[in-house]
Amino acid sequence: MTTKPKAKKFRIRRPSATSAPEPKRDTPETVAAEQPAAPAAKAPEPAQAPAAPPAASQPPAQPTPQPAEAKSDIGSTDLAVIQREGLTGRQLRMARRVAQKHGLDPQTDYEAVQQLRAKGIDPFQRSNMLALVVSDDPEDQADSAAGRIQLPQRIDPKKVGLPSTETMKPSERRSHEIMEIQRDIARRRRKKSMLLLTRLAFFVMLPTLLAGYYYYAVATPMYTTRAEFLILKNDGGGAGFGGLLSGTQFATNQDAIAVQSYLQSKDAMLRLDEDEGFKSHFNQDWIDPIQRLSDDPSNEEAYKAYKRNIEIGYDPTEGVIKMEVTAADPELAAEFSRALISYAEERVDQLSLRKRANALTDAEEGLEEARVARLDAQEKLVRMQQEGAIIDPQGRIAALRGQINNVEVQLQEKRLALQAQLDNRRPNAAKVEGAQGDVRRLEALLKELNTQMTSASQGENSLAETAVQIQLAQADLATRDMMLQAALERLETARRDADSQARYLTTSVVPVASQDPSYPRKFEDTLLAFLIFSGIYLLLSLTASILREQVSS
Repeated sequence: MTTKPKAKKFRIRRPSATSAPEPKRDTPETVAAEQPAAPAAKAPEPAQAPAAPPAASQPPAQPTPQPAEAKSDIGSTDLAVIQREGLTGRQLRMARRVAQKHGLDPQTDYEAVQQLRAKGIDPFQRSNMLALVVSDDPEDQADSAAGRIQLPQRIDPKKVGLPSTETMKPSERRSHEIMEIQRDIARRRRKKSMLLLTRLAFFVMLPTLLAGYYYYAVATPMYTTRAEFLILKNDGGGAGFGGLLSGTQFATNQDAIAVQSYLQSKDAMLRLDEDEGFKSHFNQDWIDPIQRLSDDPSNEEAYKAYKRNIEIGYDPTEGVIKMEVTAADPELAAEFSRALISYAEERVDQLSLRKRANALTDAEEGLEEARVARLDAQEKLVRMQQEGAIIDPQGRIAALRGQINNVEVQLQEKRLALQAQLDNRRPNAAKVEGAQGDVRRLEALLKELNTQMTSASQGENSLAETAVQIQLAQADLATRDMMLQAALERLETARRDADSQARYLTTSVVPVASQDPSYPRKFEDTLLAFLIFSGIYLLLSLTASILREQVSS
């Protein structure tokens, strides 16, 4: 239970006449003081006011009296005197808030009190509804006449204006202020949302609607023809490591890349325009302005349209070239595709034409050189045989060896027969002499044969030297014969390759005219346009926000 205060005068510091009152705060003292505020307007005359209770019955909420030294210097502006006044932490915080409210910038709380007092403002004065109560104390009346606010006091009817008619409780007023803040926040959010929707509608939705209108109502339907072809190599069953790769895509990888580059070049576009009328097809009046060429387009402008409507891709893992041709007429798109395939086939033939021609020329030159070399070797062999007067020196040497062996055998037999005659006690002289004569004749023949053999195997003009030279000439002739045979085979192969096709272009997917248009993809293209415009708007918004933050900071 709270006892209502009955004191006539509260020891609360009053602001000067020039200072602005501090706004109310919902403290227990002010709440308790506001409860009797309503009947205070109809308070009885001062003469009928109840007598003040004794000092012992005053509530303990009364401020603690200051020391005598502080009371004597209560209005001093000296910083040292203010620090000796014994101000509480609550009073210093109140002085700091009042100083900030009046636009002052003190460094400490004591400086706040000093600056406020220098301006004639009491930092500890607080408004209270008990000031409406009229006091019978002559001292209080004198203070009121001097311009100081005393509690309680009566409303002066001569003052312009009426007292506030607001009867809300502090909690209701607080709830009302919170609701106003929430309403203001919601109003600002609605405003920002409307601005955001406006920007989105202008920068995203409107361009998307224009793109959708173009795709659904203006764009000319385009028909696409797809074809696939690959390049094969005619190896004739080659052996070795090259033969292992002959059946794979690695053997024709360079040819496929060269064909792809040619079909994407301006040369192919000019040839297609000359044969099929590429420019005349895309500058017709019934094609929409974005896809239509001008009446007399340049080669660069036509080439841009060519790259946009003809897509060619090569898959190195499969070795397949994929081609997609787009045109406003499906039959014409198929014609364009077939013409480009024929151009690719001719290009493939031309890629190996020079190689085959060079191979044929080299084979013919090699054959002629092999013929001349063989003729020289054969003439050399014949000349050596004529100069030596012996067709086969090796055979001559072999015959001499045979004769020498035969003579040696006969000589051994005669020596054995002579020895047999000499072993008798009384040999026949005639037989001994005959045997001795045979031995002498065989030894002379053997010596002669050995001399011939020696002259045939030693010296510059010996049969052995002649035989070696003839053998070398014969080997050279045999080598030239083999080289001539190889040159003939190479020439036949080069002629066969020159007459045949070394590369083949095989069409795996034949171009067929489509019945339904492939472009534009209305929904997909519109959705893509929306995503693109949304991304652009998001990037611009983030950039603007970052720049605004950097500038404001």
